[in-house]
Amino acid sequence: MPPRTPSQTRKKGDATSFVPKNPTLKRLQDASRRCRGCELWKNATQTVFGEGDTRPSIMLIGEQPGDKEDIAGHPFVGPAGHILNECLDEAGIDRKDVYVTNAVKHFSWKPAEHGKRRIHKKPRYSEIKACRPWLDAEIGVTHPEIIVCLGATAAQSLLGREFSVMRDRGKFMSSPVSAHVMATVHPSSILRAQDEKSRREQKAAFITDLRVAAAQIKKRRRAA
Repeated sequence: MPPRTPSQTRKKGDATSFVPKNPTLKRLQDASRRCRGCELWKNATQTVFGEGDTRPSIMLIGEQPGDKEDIAGHPFVGPAGHILNECLDEAGIDRKDVYVTNAVKHFSWKPAEHGKRRIHKKPRYSEIKACRPWLDAEIGVTHPEIIVCLGATAAQSLLGREFSVMRDRGKFMSSPVSAHVMATVHPSSILRAQDEKSRREQKAAFITDLRVAAAQIKKRRRAA
């Protein structure tokens, strides 16, 4: 598929024109490298697309790639990814059965006041909306049994802007994209805990939410 011109991008206002017809994961990954659906690509190293099981029991959706992911080109390979892997293991979820992705595929950042560090910047709603065609395509191709949104950005993307993770975390909701969508915190929030005690408590709560997802998978398979 040839790259789109800037005028074509502006006309659509999102990634729709970059998503290939009759998509497979490989086609989506390849096409996403040329996405110009919003402005985030300009300052990102590369597109960071989803990865994992092509028919996953669980799809995990985060907000956006971080600094480490932007450099590596793979989702959840930084500190938050390490916490996620530990918690999945504690919850009895095999990472090989999971597909991980983000609501936004390019790293949104701002420079630190001092030094060369790149500081995470929450993506704007327009950028989340512009990237939504990629997420819809991933869901449509992989057909996850359940979807777990990690953090408010992913949750509000699928469950509406009024959705509150703190109010309804660990509960299954219905969404146009899936009958089983659950939200919990993003693992990066555990890293930002004020002290070790708080970090342990937040990690335990996160594992509890993941166990709810694991139990739902077992329930669905018993009923099948």
